[in-house]
Amino acid sequence: MDRTFAEPLCILRLARIAEVSEAHFIRTFRATFSETPHRYLQRRRAERAMFLLRATDRSVTDICFDVGFSSLGTFSRTFREIVGESPTAFRNRGRMPAVPTCFIMMWARPSSFGEANASPGTLE
Repeated sequence: MDRTFAEPLCILRLARIAEVSEAHFIRTFRATFSETPHRYLQRRRAERAMFLLRATDRSVTDICFDVGFSSLGTFSRTFREIVGESPTAFRNRGRMPAVPTCFIMMWARPSSFGEANASPGTLE
């Protein structure tokens, strides 16, 4: 899922790779990652969009489609739920600082525990 985040999610394919039923795959995934496979994928897409919004001048619409969303409205709503602000507001905070990407990713990673109101970068 991390490598192919821009592709549609196919739970059946993932369950077959894991050699379990779809239901068992979803239950086990949620128990392991504290979120469903679908929400995990949305979070990965939002993380990639966060990078593209701050590191490029590409339009929000282009980034929306590049990270795997098929609707700008769904992208904007999901981004706000995960990051806590709109894609445009996030971009308007300026370019990323010149530090190693791994530090930025650690600092800016959205919470995986559903706290949409937490500031991006809040370590828990």
